[in-house]
Amino acid sequence: MSVNHDHNHTTSIKGKKLFFTILLNIFITVGQLIGGLISGSLALISDALHNFTDVISLVISYTADRMTKREQTLSHTFGYKRAEIIAAFINGVSLIIVSAYLAYQAAFRLITPEPIATNYVIWLSLVAIIGNGISVLILQKDAKDNLNMRSAYIHLFSDLIISVAVLIGGLMMHFFSIYWIDPLLTITISIYLFFLSLKIVVESVSILMLFSPKHLSILDIETAVCKFPKVKNMHHVHLWELNDKDIYLEAHLEFEEDITLSEFDAVCQSIEEMVRKDFNISHTMFQPEFFREDEKVLIIQD
Repeated sequence: MSVNHDHNHTTSIKGKKLFFTILLNIFITVGQLIGGLISGSLALISDALHNFTDVISLVISYTADRMTKREQTLSHTFGYKRAEIIAAFINGVSLIIVSAYLAYQAAFRLITPEPIATNYVIWLSLVAIIGNGISVLILQKDAKDNLNMRSAYIHLFSDLIISVAVLIGGLMMHFFSIYWIDPLLTITISIYLFFLSLKIVVESVSILMLFSPKHLSILDIETAVCKFPKVKNMHHVHLWELNDKDIYLEAHLEFEEDITLSEFDAVCQSIEEMVRKDFNISHTMFQPEFFREDEKVLIIQD
């Protein structure tokens, strides 16, 4: 009972943090968009658009965080545990689209640079640095253990870096009238965003496609399982991540002897404790077999 309470308490704290960063980024987005339109700075507008995608991504992350609180039911036996992974995927894709659009727009501006009212760029980028810096600090701890929070954190951290770049560009334009630096910064920012978000997309797709975790070896797990008494082999294995916290393992276990059900339960309990401790596998499902004629290979082509 205490475990559920702690989990709900942690989820509630995460939700509050996300909600606060949503409000903060709405304020930053509106200010930068107005300032960008007045000053004519494409870099400032691009930062505002990226901030707007931050708001959308944070709303998605906040919604997903709330959905994970829902209980499992007969029609939703896994509950909504993958809501955060879907949110991370959407956030990553949105960043890739935005980065491509900004690079496209900046390419035209690079050919024909335009004068920019740099005062707006400097002051509004400073505001964005402060706002995004606060948001990054708020989400930093939760980003280490949660893919959804990490995608939101990367959105905000990238915005912090972008705002610093925009400030540097604003200062260079103000003191040296180097206006081509504005679209050049935008292109650089776009490339940075693309590769940053691609990692999130690849990681979330891997989980959604039920790929085995990269840090685990099925061969190592098989070796460890087959060391238990009376276990002849392990085959027909499936290993996947439900989300970025829960790893599932299911397999057929063939025994050397026709053991009783109680003996099988004892062996299973020992194996479950071992894979949880050594491989961080949280859920296991084993099917017992004795002298059954089927393929004894690790991966069966279903």
